[in-house]
Amino acid sequence: MIELENPDQEEIIKELCLCNGLSYEVVGQEGSDTSKLEMFFSGYPRIVGLSLFPSLTSLTIVAQDIKEISGLEICLQLKELWIAECCLEKIGGLQECKNLEKLYLYYNKISKIENLEKLLKLEVLWLNHNAIKNIEGLQTLKNLNDLNLAGNLISVIGRCLDPNEQLERLNLSGNQICSFKDLTNLTRLHHLTDLCLNDPQYKTNPVCLLYNYSTHVLYHLPCLQRLDTFDVSAKPIKELADITAMKKIMYYNMRIKTIQRHLNEDLEKLNDRKCKLWKLPEERIKLFSFVKKNLERELAELKGSGKGHSERSNNKKVTELEKSKNCETVTEEPSLQQKILTKLNALQERITFWNKKLDEIEAIYQTEVKQKKKSHGLLIPFLLIELETVGNIHFEEGTQSDDWFNSCCELILSRFCTWDFRTFGITGVKVKRVIKVNNRILRLKFENKLQKFLDNEDLHDSESYRNMLECLFYVSDPEVTVKKKHLLQILEKGFKDSETSKLPFRKEAVILANSLSICDCPRIQFLQQKYKDEKKNSFEHELFRHGILLITKVFLGQSVQAREQDSISQANYPMVNSVFIPRKYLLNSVVQQRDCDCNFRQCKWFVFDHDFVLPEYIVEFEYITVVKPHSLFSSFNNAILEESKKNSEGSVLSQDLKFDEEVIKMEPRIKPRPKLISLDDKTIFSLAKTNIYSHIVYNLEYLDASHNHVITLEGFRGLMKLKHLDLSWNQLKKSGAEINVLRKHTASLLTLDIRHNPWQKSSLLPHSSTAEERPRILSIWTSAKILTQMSKLGPHSHLNGNWYLKITALNLDGQHLFEITNLEKLENLKWASFNNNNLSKIEGLESCVNLEELTLDGNCISKIEGISKLTKLTRLSLNNNLLTGLEKHTFDNILHLHSLSLENNKITSLSGLQKAFTLIELYISNNYVALNQEIYNLKGLCNLVILDMYGNIIVWNQENYRLFVIFHLPELKALDGISIEPPETECAKDLFGGRLTSDMIAERQGHSDFTQMQELNWTSSSIRTVDLIPVDQFRNVCNVNLQNNNLTSFSGLIYLPNVKVLCLNYNHIESIMPRLKPQAHLTSRQLLYQKVPSSGYGQQGTSKINRDTMSNENLPPIMHSLEVLHLGYNGISNLIQLQLNRLRNLKFLFLQGNEISQVEGLDNLVVLQELVVDHNRIRAFNDSAFAKPSSLLALHLEENRLRELSKLQSLVKLEKLFLGYNKIQDMAELEKLDGISSLRELTVYGNPICRKMLHRHVLIFRLPNLQMLDGIPVNSDDRAKAEFHFSELQAKKNSLIPVTNSRMDGGSFGPVKAPPMKITNVILPGGFSHYLGSDFTLTPEVEDKKNKNAGILTNNPRSIHAEIAFRQLRGINLSPSLLSHQNMASPTAQMYQSNQDEGRIPGSHFPRANQM
Repeated sequence: MIELENPDQEEIIKELCLCNGLSYEVVGQEGSDTSKLEMFFSGYPRIVGLSLFPSLTSLTIVAQDIKEISGLEICLQLKELWIAECCLEKIGGLQECKNLEKLYLYYNKISKIENLEKLLKLEVLWLNHNAIKNIEGLQTLKNLNDLNLAGNLISVIGRCLDPNEQLERLNLSGNQICSFKDLTNLTRLHHLTDLCLNDPQYKTNPVCLLYNYSTHVLYHLPCLQRLDTFDVSAKPIKELADITAMKKIMYYNMRIKTIQRHLNEDLEKLNDRKCKLWKLPEERIKLFSFVKKNLERELAELKGSGKGHSERSNNKKVTELEKSKNCETVTEEPSLQQKILTKLNALQERITFWNKKLDEIEAIYQTEVKQKKKSHGLLIPFLLIELETVGNIHFEEGTQSDDWFNSCCELILSRFCTWDFRTFGITGVKVKRVIKVNNRILRLKFENKLQKFLDNEDLHDSESYRNMLECLFYVSDPEVTVKKKHLLQILEKGFKDSETSKLPFRKEAVILANSLSICDCPRIQFLQQKYKDEKKNSFEHELFRHGILLITKVFLGQSVQAREQDSISQANYPMVNSVFIPRKYLLNSVVQQRDCDCNFRQCKWFVFDHDFVLPEYIVEFEYITVVKPHSLFSSFNNAILEESKKNSEGSVLSQDLKFDEEVIKMEPRIKPRPKLISLDDKTIFSLAKTNIYSHIVYNLEYLDASHNHVITLEGFRGLMKLKHLDLSWNQLKKSGAEINVLRKHTASLLTLDIRHNPWQKSSLLPHSSTAEERPRILSIWTSAKILTQMSKLGPHSHLNGNWYLKITALNLDGQHLFEITNLEKLENLKWASFNNNNLSKIEGLESCVNLEELTLDGNCISKIEGISKLTKLTRLSLNNNLLTGLEKHTFDNILHLHSLSLENNKITSLSGLQKAFTLIELYISNNYVALNQEIYNLKGLCNLVILDMYGNIIVWNQENYRLFVIFHLPELKALDGISIEPPETECAKDLFGGRLTSDMIAERQGHSDFTQMQELNWTSSSIRTVDLIPVDQFRNVCNVNLQNNNLTSFSGLIYLPNVKVLCLNYNHIESIMPRLKPQAHLTSRQLLYQKVPSSGYGQQGTSKINRDTMSNENLPPIMHSLEVLHLGYNGISNLIQLQLNRLRNLKFLFLQGNEISQVEGLDNLVVLQELVVDHNRIRAFNDSAFAKPSSLLALHLEENRLRELSKLQSLVKLEKLFLGYNKIQDMAELEKLDGISSLRELTVYGNPICRKMLHRHVLIFRLPNLQMLDGIPVNSDDRAKAEFHFSELQAKKNSLIPVTNSRMDGGSFGPVKAPPMKITNVILPGGFSHYLGSDFTLTPEVEDKKNKNAGILTNNPRSIHAEIAFRQLRGINLSPSLLSHQNMASPTAQMYQSNQDEGRIPGSHFPRANQM
């Protein structure tokens, strides 16, 4: 039995024993063997009786009413403790539990982590579901690997977990963490594998609602295996996060570079302007100083003439001029000295005047530079904030096309009252820039807090709710020293208590105003008083004109007017959200009479809850003042600039310049002495009036040897009286040795300047880092800079003998290095930076084969070399060097190069980048790239997404440069710092799609020398225009084939001087020259006729107008060398519009496959030999078709709609005529060809006339020179048979039986006149040839043709029918002999292969296209 002091404990211990299966009676003996106790739900209100269990290792207490931890002092073996779902308010009583490994204190009321310092073995700590606000008290828990702080009130992580390096699992769900930047503190926990910020069992942290939350966490914590209970160990998930982060860094790096470039450009313009303005004052000062120097020397000699006259007379070096002067001064000395003094005073006044001008210009320049930097100074931090928050804080600059921009401008103007600013001379305000702030973090806070307020107040009236919303202004307190940092904190974190003001009564409220004067007048007064007290001779006091304010969205809630007796604090206004003070109560003095009622509306506001104040817009504005501000571009400074060019009468400075001239002309006018050409011993002795060198050195007190090339001070001897020594800007390297020399030989030295010398550093350690991996932070800094700044490695760190193998990062920026040496042992160097040194070559890095990033900005490097072995290089930067080009094979071995920056060099060609296939970013702005062809060198870089060519010559030389680059590099996402939008891509395709340029040809043939090129072949490429520049380079091109493209005119081809053969089949040619204006002069009927010729509307009118307005005689001839032109299948309908008359030397013209209905507009083609208009819509020829005598030898008219052959008689030289597949029906039309006696070849097959079997004999008989008909040669037998046939017909005609009125004559079949007969069809039996006579035979060749060719007239009875009908109409008797002659010719007729006729054009390289 156990005896206890407190009777209550007995019941508690009994319950404890019962729940754990122990006997209360023998617990004293058995308790020492018990290692584990558990108590659930009730029966254990206090921790008692544990002294009975000395071997206890595990204690579990759940759902008890325990308010404090006690009684564990004797549990020295305790390893696991659970006190959960109790009422604990404080952690304590665990100091003796030094072996504790697991501590579970969840679901209690603990508000602070404390008293855990001695639990050094603790591995698991659960404090979830408590009221903890801060992470603290964990510094000594080095073995902690599992920490659960979910369901608390924690808002900041900070660096409190840095000591817990072994932490593997961390749960922070259900807290108030809202910052991405805060999450980056977890990157120092290298063993963290399981992180929970959004556990489904808890409420969501605000940070988890932000965009790119998962991406941000996975990028910064690459070792995570689980995130928010999800498995994220898969490699593709990590790679996706890395790629997304890399894209973000690339994008913002590009944006920041662009802003820096614009700032530098603005500063350069200001500096150039200043230098130009300085020119005139400096010239005047130089002139006056020179005259003054001569006068001072003359005055010194006059004053010394009395004392040293005898010495001067004995001096052998005195010139005759000096002797004559000395004689004159004897009589005129007093008056001359007075004149010199007077003139010296006048000169000094003018020098002072012009020096003042210089100072004024410099002061204005500095003021404008300061304002420019201030204006640009916020833009880069804005972008860095965007990057760090992965876009959850976004800044957007507005333009006049944005409604919100105009609304902000109107709001500023509406709250500006001139009356309030009259004392400052301000008459107006001008908005210069408005930036929209999209802070998702603060907006979520604002909306959540607002929703809670509305829910509590039960506001159902939307109008009441809207009245509580207001736009108010905020301006930083003028007494805050770092206003820029203060503003950035507000934009990022909001108006926290520490950010409002330093004054005690303002700590609890955010101070705002609805008036520009209330919030900004204190700033103006502060600045004016500040510069008044300092009394600086500058124009910085004018900076008050430029201001920045925040437009905030404010929920005023319950608001009241402030009481005079109470200070502004939440305690004095407990039930109020905001307090306001009207302007009339803010002023100490009596309110004066005003012309407006603004005074009654203007108020100062105090908002207690900073979450109700949301920054929305940043406004940069400038006040308009009565006194115009000083500017480098003012009218006065323009006058100075003009005066430096030309002295103009009546200008601002004309009087001053006249006064200058008067001073220069004042007496006496001394002639200057000759200038020194060299400074040697002889000259020094003559100037010093001594021959003793040691005398000069010993007495020397001031020595300025700056800006030389001094490399050692070893010869520095004997300068014991030297007091001032300037050795800046030299080449001194060994600091210790040089200081020892000076200490020994210059004992009297007072001032020493040894700045800007390349002093050698004794160790690399202060500039290096041993980190094995690049830190996971979203930054645009180089890895070397980040690592060396974060490195804890100091100059006194002790490393072993192989310390150089541990160095991975090296930052030697600005160390005045002239060469890179002694890095051979740094084999593991990954990141190196040598910016702003004096390096002229890339050398000494051959052994650093693991180098990944190399930065060499701001050096004197003229050639990229020495990097061929750096095969792992991913980033290379050589900005601000002297590079003139890129060697062809420089980057062949660097297969991982992603980023290359070569800005501000003198590079003219990009040919060396053709094989940099892995390149993603290329910055090459402000170089000398001028030719379009250079862009083609980048076409093979399929991974290139960011290109910056800003400031190169090509930007100005190439019209539509941006669209040109976008078209040729379609993978680009950003160009010159501006993102490429889809409309730009479409516009680029429209503008440059199908444009044949010299650069494209050069890219295909590999060089840009076109002088030897004779043939240009570019088919099926969707070309729309031709732009070959310079034309002189293509002077030897004689054959051009642009078949199957989208040309609508000859475009730039008309400028090629020696083109003989031009093939433009299958295009859309409308005219030789591009159509500039629509045909406004045509009526609607005439336009209809052009589109649909069969309509008949406006036919005559159109022809007349075309002849009047487009007369080819008025157009000058072009393309004088062109002889062969192919324009087949172009959809041409109007030949006059085509302007072919301008091609005066054209010999062969192909127009097949078009929509031509009239042959016209060819009058001036006097040397045309062959015209092909097959497969068109020609019905007949008008009077002007072939009106003029022509040299035409061949005319192709097949596959048209011809019914008549009039107007061809003028073609007296025609030798070949092709009329196949037309609609010629009447033999009389063929007889019209009788006048063309030169015709040697003719085709008429496929016409209705061919059904009449007699057409061949008729044509052979009527055309005596015909050699080929329908593709069949005409031999002597054919001609004899035709003549015989017609002679026989003539004989029959002269017989007794008249046939004049007979439709059909039986001829020799009978003497009796037969009745009229109409033959509709004749079928000849197979053996019909027996009756055709013995002189008709079918050769095997003809038989073969008959079997193969279905078009042979032997098996075509319609031919016989046609011939019979023809003869019947002509009144000719039909006889067997006629049939025999007809059938004799018919078997040899065959189809004409019109589209296989190659070689008709001598010298042509292009066969005629298929006409079918």
